[in-house]
This record gives sequence, C-alpha cells and structure tokens, in this order.
Amino acid sequence: MTQLLWSLLGIVSGALIAFQAPINTQLGRGLGMPIAAACISFLAGTLVLIIATAVMTRVQGTAPNFRAPAPWLFVAGGLLGAVYVTTSILLIPRLGAAALMAFLVAGQLLASMFLDRIGFLGLAVREISMGRIMGALLLLSGALMIRFT
Repeated sequence: MTQLLWSLLGIVSGALIAFQAPINTQLGRGLGMPIAAACISFLAGTLVLIIATAVMTRVQGTAPNFRAPAPWLFVAGGLLGAVYVTTSILLIPRLGAAALMAFLVAGQLLASMFLDRIGFLGLAVREISMGRIMGALLLLSGALMIRFT
C-alpha cells in the first residue's frame, strides 16, 4: 500500500510539472521576457520553501546543517533547475505541452538509467537490462510519435 501511495505521489508531481510549463510560458509572454518568468518562478518557489523550512525547523526542533554538504551541492540543483524551467518555457510554444512532457520524461529516464548504472552520488547500482533498454526505446518512440504525428 505504501508503494502505491509513493507511486501516486510521483504521478501527481509529474502532472504538476505539466501545468507549470504553460503557466510559466504565459507569465513569460506577459512579461515579454521568458527568462524573467523563470526567475519569478524560482523566487516564488524559494519563498514557499523558506516558509516550509522554517515550519519544519520548528516542528522537528532542529535546523538544517549548512556545513555538512559539499559547497557545489548548494549551486548544482538550482542551476539544473534553472536550465530545466527556462528551456521548458522556451520549448512549450514550439513543441506543445504533450510533446515537451514526453521528451522531458524520455530525457529523465535515459539520464536516470545512466545514473543508476554508475551509482551516482551513492545511488544503488542497477544494471541496464534488456527490459530497461526496451522500456526506454518505447518511451522515446512514444515521445517521437507524440511530436511528429
């Protein structure tokens, strides 16, 4: 039952990303500058997460240990997220929502298979099996079919 709930949460999270791209694109159109829309999106998210961190710090009775992570980790996730959000804003009018989401998921899957294979940053090593390769090819084929048919 717990695995089902986690899986559903993943689906809901993915669905929210599908809404985020056209919302940010519309904001970019209104502002006349897509990169400004990405900036505002991150600013809004930052404000929500500052509040959530403050609440969790109070609830858990402990503050984040900002000295523990390697310095590059403080920048890497935000940098990758900025590239993701900005390119989504630029691509959605050119590809459409369905094709963009399909290509994003295909890219995520291919990169994730590689990260699993090498055990990136302590991930459990998982071999690239024939089933995984076929699943990735089917997903990539589906993304291409959504875009070009």
